Amino acid sequence: MTEMQRLLQGYRMTTAEILYHMPDHPHLLQSFIWQQLDLAPKFPVLTRFLDFWTHNLDGKLHSVRVGTMEIVRASDFSHAQGEWVVH
Repeated sequence: MTEMQRLLQGYRMTTAEILYHMPDHPHLLQSFIWQQLDLAPKFPVLTRFLDFWTHNLDGKLHSVRVGTMEIVRASDFSHAQGEWVVH
């Protein structure tokens, strides 16, 4: 599926700020920014990424803050009235 097809099906640009405990120093928190097209409100792509994180990476998750924005809306499309070619 192309990116434009996803946008037309309701996918939105999703940004997540992930705070996690550093593996070598668990009392310190590190920030990681993740950004991907995803479907709100269930966020299946982000959920898969966080599942991968918890099963494969050493840094234990502390918190996740999610923001999303619809990039393409129906009002953003309009039909062209004509086409002009200028040399």
